[in-house]
Amino acid sequence: MRRADTARLVLLAAIWGASFLFVRITAPVLGPVLTAELRTLIAGIALAVYFAFAGFDPEWRRWGRHYVVVGILSSAVPFLLWAYAALSLTAGLLSVLNATAPMWGALCSALLLRERLNARRILGLVIGMAGVALVTRPGTGSELYYPAIVAALVAAFCYGLVAAYLKRWARGAPSRGMAVGSQLAAGILLIPFIALWPPAAVPTPGVAASILALGLVCGAIAYLLYFRLIADIGATGALTVTYLIPVFGVLWGALFLGEAVSALMLVGAALVILGTVFVLRS
Repeated sequence: MRRADTARLVLLAAIWGASFLFVRITAPVLGPVLTAELRTLIAGIALAVYFAFAGFDPEWRRWGRHYVVVGILSSAVPFLLWAYAALSLTAGLLSVLNATAPMWGALCSALLLRERLNARRILGLVIGMAGVALVTRPGTGSELYYPAIVAALVAAFCYGLVAAYLKRWARGAPSRGMAVGSQLAAGILLIPFIALWPPAAVPTPGVAASILALGLVCGAIAYLLYFRLIADIGATGALTVTYLIPVFGVLWGALFLGEAVSALMLVGAALVILGTVFVLRS
């Protein structure tokens, strides 16, 4: 891997790790629905404008239904669940639970695509689930928020499910079109649900800046970095960003929100990352 690719990989991990920090700031004020709605809509509009100037055609008529399905599974539902979970869980814990996505992807591929679960992948699943059990075990405080933990794990499962969907039913869809189409679709579909969970307070400048960062930096810019990595080092290489996201998620939470980082948290995160390595490198 070239130095430029390594730098982009680390930058992407830092950005996506920060997304949990920004969600922790915005969700208690805006509510989970509006947080997810603004996050997707801002990213979708920014990408649509960028691709329009770049002359890229997403081929809406041909791939539109796939954009909608992927938008629901990769953005609308998981972003809503992450925002709900962020009302109770720390940014560090959210980032660790997010790292289970490749494990869910392996399981979904085995069930839906009949891909073989070899011994190495099964071991990775076991190690990863042990890590999840450790970071959420009774005595850490997480037992008070099991609905939030379940919501976070379901959000990570959605990422694994959408990966299987892309492999099976949307293999030929353009990656850039999928980025802009899924975000716009998610943003539009979430609009009717805003009234179900109205904002708790008027957003402060810090909250407004955080939601803009979620949409523009963690959404639009991160997608451009990710697809550049896929083009340069391949999809498997780009997925190694998953190893680094928990590191930055825990770091940003500790630095900017004063979140406590226990030894159990670090050991559990290490097990989740190790399990992800086994799954992705099998």
